[in-house]
Amino acid sequence: MAKPNYSFAKRQRDLAKEQKKEEKLQRKKQTAEEAALNPEGEVATEDDVDATEAPKDQAPDA
Repeated sequence: MAKPNYSFAKRQRDLAKEQKKEEKLQRKKQTAEEAALNPEGEVATEDDVDATEAPKDQAPDA
């Protein structure tokens, strides 16, 4: 019977931990950047962006 390779399993666990830690750090950094861009705490939606880019002096189609 084959002997288990404990050092390989430990290395894989350590790599998984490190990757998870990096992903968490990236998520924290991204949320911090979003908060800096939008200090009111409101989440900007696509509708808000479209409304600000549209010219305000268009005639209604009535």
